[in-house]
Amino acid sequence: MTDYAALQTGAAERGLTLLGGFTDDNRTTVLLGPDPQGFWPILQTAPEARHPDPVDRWSTRIVGDWAADLGAQARFPFGTPLHPFITWARRTGRCHISPVGLLVHDAQGLMVSFRGALTFDHDIALPAAPPSPCTGCAAPCLTACPVGAMTGDGYDLRACHDWLDDPRNTCMARGCSVRRACPASPPRPDAQSAHHMAYFHRPTLQTEER
Repeated sequence: MTDYAALQTGAAERGLTLLGGFTDDNRTTVLLGPDPQGFWPILQTAPEARHPDPVDRWSTRIVGDWAADLGAQARFPFGTPLHPFITWARRTGRCHISPVGLLVHDAQGLMVSFRGALTFDHDIALPAAPPSPCTGCAAPCLTACPVGAMTGDGYDLRACHDWLDDPRNTCMARGCSVRRACPASPPRPDAQSAHHMAYFHRPTLQTEER
């Protein structure tokens, strides 16, 4: 029977990392996120890299195939049906609400994101969750945004997008300044951050939001 350590090894081989898990009625679900250093190089050599929406396409194939090998069920934070990944993340005890209202993970900081989940029809022993990375933190996230778009008082989406149109910003090339300011956020390739920022700031989304 698969244990947590074996799953972590398998995840790393695929450019993923385990972000924690929870158990209901002897059925354990473990959440998967991109490995900070391994994910992007693996994706760039995958066949999905040549197609639109490469990250979700890659995730569907990799997590789906792995689930089939393990006799587990694959769940995704995109497509249908919709799954409550934020609720699941909080249930792991490893994700918390940060001072700026974003989800924060003990090892991934404000860069935490999900590529999928595996649900097993049996119980898997899970390691104890570490304390919140926000405990005792000076909270640089509260003042990191150059235009004050994200603070403890809320998120000004318009100010954020306006700043991303400003040629002085570094967020489009390197990732959100607030997320990068978190001491628990690990470094990741700038190209990966640029890809996600371009998706976030795409014109069609801005039109819908405004």
